Amino acid sequence: MAGVTPTRYRWGAIAWLLTLQFFVVETVVALQTGGGYSRADDLISDLGSAASAAPLLMNTSFVAQGVLIAAGAVLLRPALAGLGGRMVPAFLTAAAVGVVLVGLFPLGSQEDLHQAGAGLHFVGGGLGLLAMAYGVRPRSEALGTALALLGLLSTGMTVFFSLGITSFLGEGGTERGAAYPIPLGLALAGVGLWALGRRPQAETRPSRRELRAQERAERAERARERDAALAAAAGQTEPARAQTEPEPDDDFDPEDPWATSRRRD
Repeated sequence: MAGVTPTRYRWGAIAWLLTLQFFVVETVVALQTGGGYSRADDLISDLGSAASAAPLLMNTSFVAQGVLIAAGAVLLRPALAGLGGRMVPAFLTAAAVGVVLVGLFPLGSQEDLHQAGAGLHFVGGGLGLLAMAYGVRPRSEALGTALALLGLLSTGMTVFFSLGITSFLGEGGTERGAAYPIPLGLALAGVGLWALGRRPQAETRPSRRELRAQERAERAERARERDAALAAAAGQTEPARAQTEPEPDDDFDPEDPWATSRRRD
């Protein structure tokens, strides 16, 4: 896209790649609990509560996550096309604000703000991935499909988690099914958009709507050419028909048809 410079691609991709820091910090803090933490049964927010071994580290990671999500959305927004691309900043801004609230108001302090932040993050992140999938599909079908699958997974697990349908994966496992696809999808999108930005512009694939419009224009042009050819053929036939018709005899007398025709010298 003309609106995104290589430097902007690079920094936007780096911002979304760094959202993977969440997995590193989560693992480090979970290990410090001495084996008493279960990813299947315990919530992610438990690692940021006062009972955690390193709440400050986990909550700092939450806040940093929000900043990185928002930064990548701002930097890479011009690389996303269509309605989906226009919706991405709104959804990802909601996800970024949500995870910042999770970090600023840990579990056990301001429950309402914490729960609202978690909901914003899950809903905004999942829908943001779905919107981004449609925003990148004109440029890469594979990347768009991968983002759509991750967005569907996150959104579906968010519905299950909010309805309390957690018996299969556990409460912590279901929550992670909603949360984990978000940084994974953003990191994938960042790398993919960075790679696409390094290609020549000529390699950009037209969208299906553009292809259909081009096909309609080509059919219309062929129809105009056919009509023009038929009109030209009809115009050539009229003079030929006129030449084959006999000229009237000026000396013909309708009152005396048996009279001998008189020709002028």
